[in-house]
Amino acid sequence: MSSKQTFARSLIKLNYGMVVNYLTNYLKMKPQLLKLNNDSANSFSVRRDVVPSINNRWHYHSEIELIYFKNGNGTQFVGDSIKRFQSGDVVLIGPFLPHYWRFDDAYFKNETKAVADVQVVHFNENFWGKDFINLPENKLIKSIIDSSKRGVSVKVNKTQELGTVFDALVSEERYNKIILLIEALMLVGQSQYEQLSSIVFNHNFEDSDKDRINAIYDYSLKNFKNQIKLEEIAEIANISPNSFCRYFKSRTRKTYTQFINEIRIGNACKLLIEDNINVKQICYECGYNNFASFHKFFKSITNKSPLNYQKEFLAKNKQA
Repeated sequence: MSSKQTFARSLIKLNYGMVVNYLTNYLKMKPQLLKLNNDSANSFSVRRDVVPSINNRWHYHSEIELIYFKNGNGTQFVGDSIKRFQSGDVVLIGPFLPHYWRFDDAYFKNETKAVADVQVVHFNENFWGKDFINLPENKLIKSIIDSSKRGVSVKVNKTQELGTVFDALVSEERYNKIILLIEALMLVGQSQYEQLSSIVFNHNFEDSDKDRINAIYDYSLKNFKNQIKLEEIAEIANISPNSFCRYFKSRTRKTYTQFINEIRIGNACKLLIEDNINVKQICYECGYNNFASFHKFFKSITNKSPLNYQKEFLAKNKQA
């Protein structure tokens, strides 16, 4: 072998080693407590995100988060709750409650028409002082902030008004922002809202837990249409199959089978709303091998049959 060939092979090995080393270090990175940048000129932060991959991971922070999905669809994880989110949704997340917004694949494709538009407010629970939140006039705000510890999803009766307030929050001068935030929280408190995470959810994860949960969620979202074997997901979590079952249930209060079914039914709801393919096609598209199982799990999770769910949504949409 010539010296040039030897040098070329050495260079290839070196580059390959560098790539492997980089990927290994990247995969070992553990999600940390997310520390948000605080602007000294403002007591809380307001921002608009148009990139779907912003904080596209399992994370938490000390601030309360109020988020408005002006445009965007996907799967949301809040504590042990798994649901679809869609354009117009408003969610309030309490401090240190883990959450993860996973936009649908359409938002990540090149030359896509799907565009994300999200408006987010972050604020510390007592940024306005303890006395203010305890005033009798602020009883409703205090109540909704307490409820946010389990996550709060706002029903449709107030989302349009909240959207208007969010638009003003993003565009207004800072002198009006506190008044607008109070107005937004009052609207959330007055709404028909749903608490997301269960009372028993334990979010005091170790760093290794957050790393594992993030890997499990990410892999499951990418592969739920296939039959994921226990050995397969246990390998992703880097633990034995028997240990995985105990581990996952102790952290999420549900079995992995329940978790996968919730993701699949969430995707089925999306497809039913889009109304592009029939119900039987949706069944197979979501990873079920027979319609009976699909119908059973859909009804147990949504309390409706697939057809009734679709009819109710289309009727409401027509009225709107």
